[in-house]
Amino acid sequence: MAIELVPLPLPASADASKFAQFGREVKGVNPGSLSESEFEQVKEALYKHDALLFRNAELTPEQQYALTKAFDPASESYGHGNNKTEGTKKSILHPDLKTIPRVPQVQLIGNGTVYNHEGLAEAMLKHPSHTTFHKTRVSPEEEANGFTRFYRWHIDAALYDLSPPKVTTLYGITIPKGEPQTVRYDDGTGDELPVPLGTTAFVSGKTMFDILPSELKSLAVRSKVKYAPHPYVWMAPARALSTGLGIESDGHELPFEELPPWEESRRKTLPVVWKNPVTGDLHFQVHPCGIAELLVDPLPEGAKRDGALYPDGAHLTDLKEVRDILYKMQRPAIAPKLIYPHDWHEKDLVLFHNRGVLHTVVGAFTKDQVRAFHQCNLAASDDPVGPTPEDVKKWA
Repeated sequence: MAIELVPLPLPASADASKFAQFGREVKGVNPGSLSESEFEQVKEALYKHDALLFRNAELTPEQQYALTKAFDPASESYGHGNNKTEGTKKSILHPDLKTIPRVPQVQLIGNGTVYNHEGLAEAMLKHPSHTTFHKTRVSPEEEANGFTRFYRWHIDAALYDLSPPKVTTLYGITIPKGEPQTVRYDDGTGDELPVPLGTTAFVSGKTMFDILPSELKSLAVRSKVKYAPHPYVWMAPARALSTGLGIESDGHELPFEELPPWEESRRKTLPVVWKNPVTGDLHFQVHPCGIAELLVDPLPEGAKRDGALYPDGAHLTDLKEVRDILYKMQRPAIAPKLIYPHDWHEKDLVLFHNRGVLHTVVGAFTKDQVRAFHQCNLAASDDPVGPTPEDVKKWA
């Protein structure tokens, strides 16, 4: 049977015109045993559509690792360093991940206690919730009535030393049933989004770039972001905005001198927009929680200066200023109509282009709601490629 690509079912909240190319269900193949030809078709489809869904997939941890590695054969270690999470329990990632012993590149994530699972006698899992990460929270009474928030919009990446993974694979094993929830943005806009319980929400980095006004497109193609060293340790004492799109600038981040040992040469400086290797499209790909500095190139020769931001270039180190600029650029793309909230079923396998989308955990579970997923992403063998000189001239 030939590979068949079917558009993903969109919720009523989504603007279908913005999802014409985003997301496909893949039918007709077994993702755990793809032939070389089938894999090449899947790889091209992932870069064209950014998220692929396989229903009723049978997938061992070994097969999931092999599938993930096939996108970048030179990659090897888990995207955050084989779950060392930077060697410290101070990292905000530490409670969220349990390593599959025989396949350390695959992580067990979810909620509740899982027994006798792939070599783990007992694993206590905790679904990350906005209640411990945001500066403010939905009250317990409102939460009981189904209101919740996005947890943290992000790219899967260590953001220090290791290069951002090209693809993440998520495999749903145990999916608790429950009532839908309503995400509140609580940012004064009144925005809300109905979501399935425990959804993973995705936004397109391409759409994030495409909808920017011209002056912000110009800024995006001329800019690079410099991330903090050991960013998940650095940000741990801080608290996030109510939209989950970055950190409040209250000065609670750990001083650099209090972080685990780090080297300036290992800090990551990455383009604000990353070029799709198949389509050539530009994707706005910034992890808003880990940013520390913004470096802006001058306008190219011949570009119009009227209305241009930082026409002569800039190096911005004021954390609030950097965050405010990037929030202004990213917030429009998390509007309810631009979000795909996946409705998980058991044995769903989702592959997403980690260099083309942002995503977030959503919602909350009770302690007795058991949820188990296998997640795999691998630190890439190279850094993302930014805009070409032609792209800069076109958009700047």
